[in-house]
Amino acid sequence: MASVIPTTAAMASSFSAAAVLGKEITGSETLAGLAVASMQVGSVFATVPLARRMARLGRRRGMVAGWSIGAVGASLAFVAAVADFYPLLVVGILGVGAGNATNFAARFAAADLAPEDRRARAIGMLVWAATVGAALGPTIALGPAADLARFAGLPELSGPYLLGLVLFIIGLTATQLWLRPDPLEVLGTIGADTVRPASPMVVGRRIATVPAARLAVIAMLTGQAVMVGVMTMTPLHMENGDHQLRVIGWVISVHVIGMYAFSPIVGWLVDRMGSHLIIGLGGVTLCIGAETAAHTSAEDSLGMFVGLMLVGLGWSFGLIAGSAMLTGAFPVGQRVEVQGGADFIMTTSGAVAGLGAGAAVEAVGFHLLSHWAGLSALLLVAAAAAAWYTARQERADRVSYRGAG
Repeated sequence: MASVIPTTAAMASSFSAAAVLGKEITGSETLAGLAVASMQVGSVFATVPLARRMARLGRRRGMVAGWSIGAVGASLAFVAAVADFYPLLVVGILGVGAGNATNFAARFAAADLAPEDRRARAIGMLVWAATVGAALGPTIALGPAADLARFAGLPELSGPYLLGLVLFIIGLTATQLWLRPDPLEVLGTIGADTVRPASPMVVGRRIATVPAARLAVIAMLTGQAVMVGVMTMTPLHMENGDHQLRVIGWVISVHVIGMYAFSPIVGWLVDRMGSHLIIGLGGVTLCIGAETAAHTSAEDSLGMFVGLMLVGLGWSFGLIAGSAMLTGAFPVGQRVEVQGGADFIMTTSGAVAGLGAGAAVEAVGFHLLSHWAGLSALLLVAAAAAAWYTARQERADRVSYRGAG
């Protein structure tokens, strides 16, 4: 928890400035969206190597490596802001994406040693720990950090990346010092052949054979795609409405509060009410949030506050319920492998959404982008309902079979 707070702040501060800096350098909304989407692409490419390193060497050494790459990425983005050099910004955000993938992997470290009936709450508490950093990150990055950079004679958008560099270093240092003993060492799985990550295709086939795992991955990838698609273009949409950077930072902070602040409650609900119901509720919440943003003009901030808050909350429902369901669907020896594969699928969906968001806004506008994102979230509701009905029928069949016997 002490590590995730600063590293999530580092990720959020870097993300919040990427779209505006990309447009400032290039003048293109498409290239600005590409800069932001690079974080998701970086997460995609880091997820499987990160899982492999954790399976071989443990959670601690895997997370330290991931956040070290994030620190290097933040430093490169800082240089890009100072030099006004767009390609270096993209490379830097790719590195920050590796740090973001590490933040995702940390939630599974929280669940490694949790009892089965408290697994979702353990994940929720770890996700909640990121609230402070993730909520304050954009506000500090686009406020005091930008002001400090300008005071020092640097471009104001270099401030968020200098802040990110410092925060990544703080987080990885805390992990190196305090995550002892390593959770996978306690479980006795470090170095075992059964936890060596396979290729994404092999893991995908394994997930496809377990109904609970299929729904879990659908929940995580849908929430990630909707959330990234809407959030990526929100700063540019608000900038077109002549909002100040501080206001844009507040909206992103409120969105991140929705993502993280309620996660202990979400985890408790999952443990008490089951993952199927919470996943379906997540789809409904995502839809309402995206539609609220879709019907908000660029000059209006209230609708963006509400819409982005709900999108973040819907994402939280899907991530926590899906992560708990996925972890419980496989034996201990296979979890790291499957978790890495699931995160690969999830971050890939976010990368696709982020890469397409800029082009979609230029083609049809922010309102239609958010509208279609909201409608796609309803597919998650249908998937959860179908999976719940199938599971109920299977339980009924088992009871009937035992009664007949």
